[in-house]
Amino acid sequence: METADRIQAGAFVAPAEQSFRRAQWRMLLAAMFCYFFFYTGRQTFGFAIPGIQEEFGLSKAALGWASTCLLWCYAIGQAINGNLGDKFGGRRVMTAGAILSCAANWVVSFAVGFKSLAIPWGINGYFQALGWAPGSRLLSNWWGAEERGKVYGFYVFAAGCASVLSFVTSIVVVNILHLEWRWIFRLPVLLMLVGGITFYLIVRERPEDLGYKSPDTGVAKGEDDDPRTTARTTAHTTPETDAEESSWSRYKAVLRNPRLIIAGLSIGFQNAARYGLIVWVPVHFLGKNWKTAETLIDPAWISVALPVGMAFGALSNGWISDRLFGSSRSKAIMLYMVLGAIASMVMYQLPTGMGAIVALFLAGFFVYGPASSFWALCPDLVGAKRAGTATGILNFFSYLLAGLGEPLIGRILDQSGNTSLVFPIVAASCMISAVIAAFIRR
Repeated sequence: METADRIQAGAFVAPAEQSFRRAQWRMLLAAMFCYFFFYTGRQTFGFAIPGIQEEFGLSKAALGWASTCLLWCYAIGQAINGNLGDKFGGRRVMTAGAILSCAANWVVSFAVGFKSLAIPWGINGYFQALGWAPGSRLLSNWWGAEERGKVYGFYVFAAGCASVLSFVTSIVVVNILHLEWRWIFRLPVLLMLVGGITFYLIVRERPEDLGYKSPDTGVAKGEDDDPRTTARTTAHTTPETDAEESSWSRYKAVLRNPRLIIAGLSIGFQNAARYGLIVWVPVHFLGKNWKTAETLIDPAWISVALPVGMAFGALSNGWISDRLFGSSRSKAIMLYMVLGAIASMVMYQLPTGMGAIVALFLAGFFVYGPASSFWALCPDLVGAKRAGTATGILNFFSYLLAGLGEPLIGRILDQSGNTSLVFPIVAASCMISAVIAAFIRR
């Protein structure tokens, strides 16, 4: 009788029931759909560079500094906006990021010189940082600890596919529609606007908002746990309990977790390897060797093998960490980083030609794959309640080291004149990441 009364009153529905499962997948797919379009707002700059140079007469070095504005503002934004996701909810913050980034891109498209280009592009970097960590926080509310690797694998897969989409839409604007560079910042980002609005209309912040009971989000294992917070982390997290903890308290709890800092260093070298490929592989593949290489496909399209490999690598690594390693993220990270180093060295040995496509796919697959396990580590180590803050801090480390690595790679390639040296540099970065990951203890 009591059970019937609770159901009639709209009380909690057991998480095992089919309706809750459908709701979980709806939240995941909505977050993936939204982030699938996010990179159209920040990974298109390279395709606009030739047109910008022709119109403004700016050097590549100057445009490199404009790109750096976005990278560093994105890193700072990650450290700030993850906490905002914990405080105000991932639904509102991620939607705001999509809308504001779309607007910032349109402002960039009306640039008349370096300052009017670099400043709004840097601001756009901050708005872009409103997406990833808040979205991660929302997913950690809906999915239990035992499925976290799979969920983050799908989420990072969407990010990998976003790289492919940003590449393809830019090629369409420039090579197919033959529009000027300004339209790169106007047309693709409309997809991000649609994704953000759709996300807001579909998702809800936590299961309680739809009358469900929260799944077991896991107890974080670290100094930040205590009896006063554990019950709230593993039971019914509500907007009120989130607000009870101050932003400063969340930051202190996250930053004093040594395993999260170790993970930050490891992902820093992983992301340095990732951006080593993203930034310098086109330079290598579109160089003078391609003029004489026997290829049946336009080199611009061949390079798409890299982000495609990255997308599927992220999807697989989260699943492996759950199924093969019992949610031990560090083992999955180390495995892929070692294989990524091997694939990069194979690329170094191969001549520039069609035979390198498979190796390029595998390099992207293994180098970017561990990202899903890194993000799953955040709620693993500090609990779902602080997942947004932890994700933001981890991403800050990620882009901090990636930003430091790019000038170093560029200088080595300038001095040597050999663009293939990017591959042993990437391999070394992968191995350093693997070694550091061995010290992560879940």
